[in-house]
Amino acid sequence: MIRTGPINRLWRWLATGIFFIFFGLGGLILSLLWFTLLGVVVKDAKRLHCLTLHTIKNSFRLFLNLLRAVGVMDYRIEGAELFTQDKGCLVVANHPSLLDYVLLASCMPRCDCIVKQALTKNIFLRGVIKAAGYLVNSGSESLLQSCEQRLRAGGTILIFPEGTRSIPGKEITLQRGAANIALRAGCDIRIVHISCQPPMLTKQGKWYRIPMSKPQFVITVKSKVVTQDFMVASDVSPALAARRLTRHLHSALIVKNNEK
Repeated sequence: MIRTGPINRLWRWLATGIFFIFFGLGGLILSLLWFTLLGVVVKDAKRLHCLTLHTIKNSFRLFLNLLRAVGVMDYRIEGAELFTQDKGCLVVANHPSLLDYVLLASCMPRCDCIVKQALTKNIFLRGVIKAAGYLVNSGSESLLQSCEQRLRAGGTILIFPEGTRSIPGKEITLQRGAANIALRAGCDIRIVHISCQPPMLTKQGKWYRIPMSKPQFVITVKSKVVTQDFMVASDVSPALAARRLTRHLHSALIVKNNEK
């Protein structure tokens, strides 16, 4: 890890601020102009949804490549081709940075995301969330039903089972939501590990606290977990299988941390 001088840090600080504004305005423009235009021109609902997700994917890819080009950060994705096998699959990843969703959605053929309910009130993002048909985490039974329907229809749902960004140096804690969704839908789970050194845009770190060196993201697409392997006929409750599966997901996500 190479420490950079004050001029480089000042540039990365300035560029990070500019790109935060660019990201918000980009979401607003897509919502008010491009998605509205698509809705007028494209009448087939399925095709409209595909074009909307394709637009978001390419917009994220452009955003990340611009961040890389100006030297704010760099990233590497290992095994992205495995995502082509994930139709009707739940994708589970750890969550060290604010950029995690952007990084994954930029390389997945399709990404149905579960978003926090608070984001539906964000003026810059709510239009994108609505147009993309993202699932809103309302904490209700209806979310499980919606996830099951989306997966059985061939969607690929991305979820961060920690529920929020992790804290550097602290062991991750998983909620059982991902396991419950997978067990209910009877789908497999793709494991993805994300690392960022030095940490950037963490839960506790403000955007303007620029690391001493340029952050390097590494996204590793790992093997699938067969959900049915965690179901036992003698279980008196589905919660037992969910606990077993959650423990396995926890182990799968922290192994890479230990290797690093």
